[in-house]
Amino acid sequence: MNQAPINVPPAWHRIGKHEVAPEASHDEIARFNFLSNLNKHLATMVSPGNRIAFDKRVRPRFRREKGRDFENRREVREAMLRDPHFQTWSALRRAAMEMRQQAGRSLVLRQAKQLAEKAAQLNAGKDTLQLNPNLTIPPYIAKVDNHLMPGSYHTELFEGDVSAAANYDMGLFVTTGGALGRFNDGGGKAIAQWLLSHHPEFKPKRILDIGCGLGHNVLPIAQAYPDAEVIAIDVGAPMLRYGHARAQAMGITNVKFIQMDGQFTGFPDESFDWIQTTMFLHETSGKSIHGIMKEIYRMLKPGGLTMHIEQPQYTPEMDLYEQFIRDWDAFYNNEPFWSKMHDIDTVELMTQAGFKAENFFQIGVRAVNDNEDHTKPRAPEPEDHGRAAVWNVFGAWKK
Repeated sequence: MNQAPINVPPAWHRIGKHEVAPEASHDEIARFNFLSNLNKHLATMVSPGNRIAFDKRVRPRFRREKGRDFENRREVREAMLRDPHFQTWSALRRAAMEMRQQAGRSLVLRQAKQLAEKAAQLNAGKDTLQLNPNLTIPPYIAKVDNHLMPGSYHTELFEGDVSAAANYDMGLFVTTGGALGRFNDGGGKAIAQWLLSHHPEFKPKRILDIGCGLGHNVLPIAQAYPDAEVIAIDVGAPMLRYGHARAQAMGITNVKFIQMDGQFTGFPDESFDWIQTTMFLHETSGKSIHGIMKEIYRMLKPGGLTMHIEQPQYTPEMDLYEQFIRDWDAFYNNEPFWSKMHDIDTVELMTQAGFKAENFFQIGVRAVNDNEDHTKPRAPEPEDHGRAAVWNVFGAWKK
């Protein structure tokens, strides 16, 4: 008898291992697997009830009380906050994220010294890692525990610490239910494959990735363009220290990791062929995002390309309920710049930086997931708004 396909997250032991990856005990793996499945259950079984509650209860009540329909997502949010289904789902989603951070932190902190030693050994003597202890961390990072991550990307508990990055590396698999692939690099693979297939004539010699974090998305780009000089920058020393060691352990050695603020790089004018950001811009402030885009325009060579992977923008065409549910991370997951970034007119953002509107483009890409078993059918499932491994990509050629 044929059974209906059921989508379950891959078990945590499928996560890609490398030399600097933390060791996990039986109980720690069990905890990660529970949280991964809890996230999947909340996204596919509980979250759709929010839409039903909106359509069946919240919206009709609002119309009765106000004599009109919703005019913006803020009104939707205020009304949904009173609904018991949304309250339950939201509390569980927040608790799942808190438990994911707790599980990741407890895993890496008990072996923090060993992880730092592994990274130090892999980084020793390499000029492809350049840290700047005098760099001023931008306020949009320094003052925020991004997505409930204690200390964000930059906090060091001791000299040579990599625990923030190791926590991020291991926990991302849980947050996304393994949807980004074994090495969480599905976004980088997707953008590299798109560029190779749609613009095979483009042969970048120098590539810059801004806000690279631990470099999980820049490594597939470096592999796709092995003859290019690839530079990955971030403000977080632990991320770069771990990311460089991770790349070395994976045998990817054509990436230089530099601690640097993307708004003030100091690179010469017109010195890069391709400048990339991946899920980075929504963590910058409303002021700095414009500064970063102007810096990108300045650094990009004529004929060069810039692309930016993010979740979909809030456009007038987007349903107000969808805007509201996508905005959850802004209020409950320590993403204070999420709303403003997704409200930006991206054409205006880029033209203000110097790009021409006629050279702007927008595409959609789905993560390349090497965890999926393509021999088995998958059940259709609703989108996990804000977490789906399906992105909006906007960009422009500098012509």
